[in-house]
Amino acid sequence: MLQSRAPLLKQGLLEKRSDGLLQLWKKKLGVLTGDGLLLLPPKQVMEQPLEEHGEPGASGGYSGAKELLFGDMKTVDSVERKGKYIYFTVVMADKREVDFRCSRDSAWNALITLGMVHYQNRRAMEAVHCSRKKLAQRGIGPGIADTA
Repeated sequence: MLQSRAPLLKQGLLEKRSDGLLQLWKKKLGVLTGDGLLLLPPKQVMEQPLEEHGEPGASGGYSGAKELLFGDMKTVDSVERKGKYIYFTVVMADKREVDFRCSRDSAWNALITLGMVHYQNRRAMEAVHCSRKKLAQRGIGPGIADTA
């Protein structure tokens, strides 16, 4: 589940291609946070507004919600501009591909890419901090000042 402490980066409509035989485009309410992308059926959100469930990104209470966490994403690929849409693919770590399209002015692909980069940088910095702290506890290396 997307953590409610993550900042809300964007919220709005985008379309996801279904996995079925016909591969129809389905409208979704996208909620992008610092932890990933939450996809909600827009009809359900209209009946039960997002604000009623507390912090943005909390998927509790929504059936059919789909989460794409940055930790499970590999890349945003195949960005193509055709007419009024931008088409792009989110490639997951397990090599699964999720196809999206959005209006040209919404820039979902760029925001998802930036969110993923920020997430990976945050994780890398946490890993460096943790390893330096362990080395300092063992008396190896210069150590770091504890900022927490």
